[in-house]
Amino acid sequence: MKEQEKLIPAHGGYRKLKSFQLAQLVYDITVRFCERFIDKKSRTRDQMVQAARSGVQNIAEGSQASGTSKKTELKLTNVARASLEELRLDYEDFLRQRNLPLLAADHPALKRFKACRCATVNEVRAWVGEEKKLTDKHGLTLTNTDKKQRTEPSVPAGDRPCASLSDSALVANAALSLLNLCCHLLDRNSPRRRRLLKKKGVLRNDCIASEARLGGAHEHFPL
Repeated sequence: MKEQEKLIPAHGGYRKLKSFQLAQLVYDITVRFCERFIDKKSRTRDQMVQAARSGVQNIAEGSQASGTSKKTELKLTNVARASLEELRLDYEDFLRQRNLPLLAADHPALKRFKACRCATVNEVRAWVGEEKKLTDKHGLTLTNTDKKQRTEPSVPAGDRPCASLSDSALVANAALSLLNLCCHLLDRNSPRRRRLLKKKGVLRNDCIASEARLGGAHEHFPL
């Protein structure tokens, strides 16, 4: 079996790393999300932006350190993971406190978002615009079949129309989808990486305990 991709490529190859690309996109989305939907005087605004920035910066710094210190690499990766988890909770809080829906992974709107494979904020903005066009005169989001037929919604089993979503709900759920994937990628190799470093004597027991607290049980989030 081919060996899994390293947690972070050695010697600063972070720009090619999918987790870095996702974290950077989430950062860009978060800056614009906070400018538009979070009160300028709210502490949450600064906290969300700083958490997003921390995720990006610590992935990059971990990559730079990986050539000389695997212990530092793992520590910085854990900091990035913890920052992204904090941001994930902030987005969930935003939705809950405003009675906005937290969409399931198989929601039609999120399925379309994942199919778009957005790589920039402009592409996310375009997806939001397309989702708004899918809202019919009854305030329901059309399924793909309805869009093609342009008739009254005919709903196949397991693919029911959903209530119309606001811009803030769409963007928050898109950011959460990206965060789930980014956290999954950072978690994927953590147990194997930790065991390897412990075997080599790079990590002390207290470092192992600290990493376990930050990484939790390495849950694989739904993508």
